[in-house]
Amino acid sequence: MHVYRGRVFTPVADPFAHDVSTSYRYFEHGFVAVQDGRIAAIGERDNAPEGETVDCGDALIAPGFIDTHLHAPQLEMIGSYGGHLLEWLNRYTFPTERKFEDLEHARRVARAFYDELLRNGTLAALVFSTIHYEATDIFFEEAERRGFRGIVGKTMMDRHAPEYLLDKSPRQSYEESRALLEKWHGRGLLRYAITPRFAPTSTPEQLEYAGQLKREFPDAWVHTHISENTNEVRWVQELFPEAEYADVYDHYGLLDEKTVLAHGVWLTAEELDLLSRRRARIAHCPNSNLFLGSGLFPLHRVLNAGVVVGLGSDIGAGTTPSMFNAMADAYKVQQVQGVSLSPFHLWYLATLGGACALSLDAETGSLEPGKSADFLVLDLHATPLLTIRTARASSLEDLLAGLIFMGDDRAVSRSFIAGQLVSSRDRS
Repeated sequence: MHVYRGRVFTPVADPFAHDVSTSYRYFEHGFVAVQDGRIAAIGERDNAPEGETVDCGDALIAPGFIDTHLHAPQLEMIGSYGGHLLEWLNRYTFPTERKFEDLEHARRVARAFYDELLRNGTLAALVFSTIHYEATDIFFEEAERRGFRGIVGKTMMDRHAPEYLLDKSPRQSYEESRALLEKWHGRGLLRYAITPRFAPTSTPEQLEYAGQLKREFPDAWVHTHISENTNEVRWVQELFPEAEYADVYDHYGLLDEKTVLAHGVWLTAEELDLLSRRRARIAHCPNSNLFLGSGLFPLHRVLNAGVVVGLGSDIGAGTTPSMFNAMADAYKVQQVQGVSLSPFHLWYLATLGGACALSLDAETGSLEPGKSADFLVLDLHATPLLTIRTARASSLEDLLAGLIFMGDDRAVSRSFIAGQLVSSRDRS
């Protein structure tokens, strides 16, 4: 038994659906007890069980962040200037992903990718790879080596992209995806996502194969994009005139509770109803939506339709892997639409809400007895300005707001997955 002492904060319920005051637990002088990789207890430190004590001072112990959508191979192109979605894909994304034919390049990026996630406190993520079998295998290998909780998938793409980045055939894409799924799905903390890039870059035959794979492995995830940009939506209507965007995925059997669709900025009421009935999830990526000028996500409209939402960084269109930044941008996107999200709403979206979106909430996302000990030790004095902000915090809400708007990787002192230290950045 290890007993970590400090301030302890965790969401325990959805503040969008419950009274905010009952949606979290906070212990100013608290503890988190960890045994065999799981949380044994939390509470006031006077009630802590016997065990090896780790004193974290006045640091905040909180659940690890969960990123519901990002692109591992796009790490090096973060901040590539100019263009909306479709132009940006052709100018930057496709040439960058071509480099993953080189396995040494794939290994270098994989190491840097997980370094960045762990340093920023992201302990679980849903990850796009490239079309390359070997590179995807490397992203899995590096996740396993780090003890990272990852859901990864090989991109399926067989049209409307440069020839060098297309699957040789729909059958070949299916067979490679199936081989990776059989190798990695359910291995330790790793899971597999069937990953068509988005409807326009898959032929109907490839989407049929993706649906076949889902039928063969119904417990696998599905990860793709939807309604990010108005030009993209119009393109889908031209390619699939018989259906709305969401209907395309539904037609091929790709919508269920383990389907995560990135963006969803421009979904119709009918599409939201379909996603709700199928229990599909949305990854809200405010930073990349702003960067590419895609639009403002209507969060409450989506939630009121009964669709579960988590937060995603969407690197490389997103300009940082920081979930502090994702929370801050989510706040701003709603603020300009006349809706104010409290720090409790934002922190939920980045932790337990993300776990719900990824169907991992029984295992992670909050500090509750029985769950995996996936947690962060956050330094409230990581920078001089954060120290000033922390000192003037008048409440827990104010303390969390300071971290959201001023926190970055420097605030993440230590990260633990299943009770194991996976990253450390103690201040000198």
